[in-house]
Amino acid sequence: MAGFVTVLCVLLGLANLPFVSSRFLGVFSVRGSKQGRLLTAEVLVCFVLSLGVAILVERFVEGVSYRQGWEFYTVLTCLFVVLGFPGFVRRFFWTVPT
Repeated sequence: MAGFVTVLCVLLGLANLPFVSSRFLGVFSVRGSKQGRLLTAEVLVCFVLSLGVAILVERFVEGVSYRQGWEFYTVLTCLFVVLGFPGFVRRFFWTVPT
């Protein structure tokens, strides 16, 4: 159970990172604003990092490493998209009342 909660917390953080931070991966400063290709690249890098964390947690925390079929990647992609939706809404749809 601890591994599942760990993966969900990491997914939540990494899925929202591109949308809530004005820096690339939260570390590197960017000239101008992040849009288009840079934002897409950051989302993909965060997805690959979350994929690596999920595999490492399964291997080391759970103690068992199962064969990763297409189901694993599909579920992880869906979780990443769903957990990243609040950051996406905050960045593109949220308006501050004046």
